[in-house]
Amino acid sequence: MFWEYRNDTGRIERFLLRKDFPIFVIELNINTMHELSIAIHIADIIENEAIQAQAEKVTKVELEIGSMSGVEPAALELAVPEAFRGTMMEKAELVYHYIPASAVCQSCCHEFDPTWHFSICPHCNSSDTYFLRGKELNIKSFDIIKS
Repeated sequence: MFWEYRNDTGRIERFLLRKDFPIFVIELNINTMHELSIAIHIADIIENEAIQAQAEKVTKVELEIGSMSGVEPAALELAVPEAFRGTMMEKAELVYHYIPASAVCQSCCHEFDPTWHFSICPHCNSSDTYFLRGKELNIKSFDIIKS
């Protein structure tokens, strides 16, 4: 549940009220809303898998973030610890792997580093290109301690 109010400077402040901490309020920047929902989803996936594995706690989480994934890495790095708060991942070591984008031209088979989602081949100027990597947002792994 979100709560909004206008502060004394006229700026709209947004807060997320967490269901597991009804009195705890997390201040949000409007630019981190997307990353916070992703972080909460990551927390849910890891917690469900850890519970199925009969884990007591999660000690390490590794995430892969592609440079063209549409996720702002700094915002995700702020959101993940908040999403993990109060869960079995709360004290887990967080490791982020950043994947640079790479694309290939289907016309001339030239591999290149794209600077935009719709890149033109710098070798033959074809728009018939596709990404090889860089659009990932993966949970690479997580370590658990079994109960």
